[in-house]
Amino acid sequence: MTKKERTIAACTLLKAQYPDALCSLEYKKPYELMIAVRLSAQCTDARVNIVTKTLFQQFPTLAAFADADLTELEEAVKPCGFYKTKAKSIKEAAQLLLERHGGEVPQTMEELLALPGIGRKTANLLLGDLYGQPAVVTDTHFIRITGRLGLTKNTEPQKVETDLRKLLPPEESSDFCHRIVLFGREFCKARKPVCKECPLRGICPSAE
Repeated sequence: MTKKERTIAACTLLKAQYPDALCSLEYKKPYELMIAVRLSAQCTDARVNIVTKTLFQQFPTLAAFADADLTELEEAVKPCGFYKTKAKSIKEAAQLLLERHGGEVPQTMEELLALPGIGRKTANLLLGDLYGQPAVVTDTHFIRITGRLGLTKNTEPQKVETDLRKLLPPEESSDFCHRIVLFGREFCKARKPVCKECPLRGICPSAE
């Protein structure tokens, strides 16, 4: 089985296992997803969802984030860790969205990467989820699992992204990334993968 064939097979099997390929971060407005993803760095999605439930009530508009008292914003995001850095980048990003982009989240990688606190992983997620663009979100689950599946030998996020863009059907890539996260939490765990029950065991070269 070639890497391409194994990738297509993984897409099919994961789609059957997880038909609803939804982002686990909760949001109602595009900029809220941008903020939630920023908070999710070194923090679980479950905790972020708890924090943003009150955060988005406390700061109900993009302008409210842009004009926020930094100390107040820091306190609001403190449970997510690295709160000083995260609060500063969220406030600055909100200001730039209003000043340069008419309050809208940009639709290009280059414009997103110019925003504070936005790296390729975050930019890919936003492009895929908000605008339906082909996206490869190389989080820790994705890097670990694509390596175990033999789809890449790289561990550096941008190199993994480059490798998988060559293998994934563009229209499947964003949903595939969400399914990989769910799959990593349930089966292909970092310390002890559940290979005997794994839906991909028939195509995985790392299966026990």
